[in-house]
Amino acid sequence: MAEELKHPEHTPEMEFEHQDMRPGSVYAFLIGLAVAGLLVYFALWGLYNFLERREARNQPQQNPLAQPAPADTRAVAPDAYKAFPQPRLERNERLEINEFRLQEEQRLNSYGWVDQKAGVAHIPIERAMELIAQRGLPTTPKVGEVPPSEVSVVKQAAQRADTSARSPTGKK
Repeated sequence: MAEELKHPEHTPEMEFEHQDMRPGSVYAFLIGLAVAGLLVYFALWGLYNFLERREARNQPQQNPLAQPAPADTRAVAPDAYKAFPQPRLERNERLEINEFRLQEEQRLNSYGWVDQKAGVAHIPIERAMELIAQRGLPTTPKVGEVPPSEVSVVKQAAQRADTSARSPTGKK
């Protein structure tokens, strides 16, 4: 049994291919990639600095009657965003999404008017589910059926209530 576990002897056919890439060429590629990345980084940094300086030089002159403006006319005052209509860009995503979710939860779990003049209200989800379970969903009438209306409902009620043509036994 010990002889079965022995490995076969080393032969030239069992060696790796010497024609494959050598580790030095892989390292050279990675170093070249890092150098190219650094060159692109510094080229973009220089380009953006150049464009920033050019934009600062080309700022329009402020009207002398206007209130003193900051040196950078592209700067936005902290409360200036309130002057813009909805939807606005987010200033602090985490705080704003939490506030939005709180408002949504409050609306989904409370009673209130959507349009009071039209008589449209919103109700909590749980109550809406209970009402649907009790009443069912509205369905469309089948082909050939007259949809229920006030006239047809009243006509059917009048026919059921009409006793003038019936005999005393209840038959026509």
